[in-house]
Amino acid sequence: MDFETTDEQQQLADSLRKYLANAYGFEQRKAIIQSTSGVSDAAWATFADLGLTALALPEADGGFGGGAVDLMPAMEACGEALVVEPLLDNIGLAGRLVARAGSAAQRAALLPGLIDGSLKLAFASLEPGRRYELAPADTTATVDGEGWRLSGAKSVVIGAPSAHRLIVSARTGDAGSSLFIVDPRAAGVVLNPCRTVDGLRAADVHFSGVRLGADALLGVAGAAQPLIDEAVDFATALLCAEAVGVMRYAIDTTLEYTKTRKQFGVAIASFQVLQHRMVEMHITCEQARSLAILAACRVDGDGDAVQRQRAVSAAKVKVADAARLISQESVQLHGGMGMTEEMKVSHAFRRLTMIAQRFGDADHHLERYAALG
Repeated sequence: MDFETTDEQQQLADSLRKYLANAYGFEQRKAIIQSTSGVSDAAWATFADLGLTALALPEADGGFGGGAVDLMPAMEACGEALVVEPLLDNIGLAGRLVARAGSAAQRAALLPGLIDGSLKLAFASLEPGRRYELAPADTTATVDGEGWRLSGAKSVVIGAPSAHRLIVSARTGDAGSSLFIVDPRAAGVVLNPCRTVDGLRAADVHFSGVRLGADALLGVAGAAQPLIDEAVDFATALLCAEAVGVMRYAIDTTLEYTKTRKQFGVAIASFQVLQHRMVEMHITCEQARSLAILAACRVDGDGDAVQRQRAVSAAKVKVADAARLISQESVQLHGGMGMTEEMKVSHAFRRLTMIAQRFGDADHHLERYAALG
């Protein structure tokens, strides 16, 4: 397998890294997190200008028709900078579901705004008490005249506070899982915003008899579950790529620190036992990157759901284990200061901790991998 990026992929990643280095430094990131919205409109506009919001969308809808492999270098760059804007949730989840399930009218109404940065989406799927289960159970939509009535609750919807539209999964009677386009400002929708441990903005969302028109149904009633499963696998592959970027940052900054921190009159990087630990961190990161590449190739592949799920679960298990090792080692090698707010490495620790849990932890994916045979 060729692990090298194409010239176009590398140029995009280099342009993104240059922008993030100049306009998204650690102090600027902290200011964004502490702001009212918790996101940067300027950063989002730049992401759109660079083509990130269009890269994975179909050419017929104004996108570039790329896939997870094309986005991997950019996601690694976002990981290195610990970007808090919900890029993954817009392009890998909500936007992908609209592109794959939406009618021509729905795609025309939502995707151009997503591409040019004027519209943000969020995917509301997880329900209270159901951990990583993607099939909706307690959120239901019932036929109401020519439209629908939506009731239920969703937990920790990343990007919901800044989203213009929510893509909500709901159970429609015995028909199975369906998707609906919901205005978060509609009557009966209540958002309880929060900030996650790693600085992202999210919300618990409650729906109390929300009236939806017939055009709110995304795709065919009861046919959404395979689309949801595929979109979450696609997003998980991108999340693994982002994790590689965070781990690379943690390794690089820890290595630089050990070269400057002195004990007994010499840099601690000269201690053989610490060199062994740094090598283990590097090897572990490279192993995680290899499986992340495989997962990206599989989600871009020929549609074999079993092969896709096995590759994604294998990557997520390795990434979760690598995230734990590298985050803990980087903090330990920094000493007590590694957990302070003033050190970016402590924020990398939190981001890796959350990545290890999102879309299923190691135990969840080990079980799924084993069940696939």
